[in-house]
Amino acid sequence: MATEKMAKLLKLSFEIVTFGEKITPIYVYYKNGDEEPIPIYCDKGRKTNIQEVYTALRNMMFVLSFHPKHSALRQIRNGIMQFS
Repeated sequence: MATEKMAKLLKLSFEIVTFGEKITPIYVYYKNGDEEPIPIYCDKGRKTNIQEVYTALRNMMFVLSFHPKHSALRQIRNGIMQFS
């Protein structure tokens, strides 16, 4: 739910991929076009609340926005930090 919230606020698309019925850690990746996905979050199989996950995603997206390869994120950097 936190990933969906972040994606909608930043007007980014998102995709959910499951690997069977077994409960496994949740991983969130940032992918830009055909580039290799970048892991930005893993819950390590622990129970976490939505706000905690959302804050971690927001912080990682902010950090990525400074990388020269991710100029699209640079353009929405202010928006990333305004959402809480």
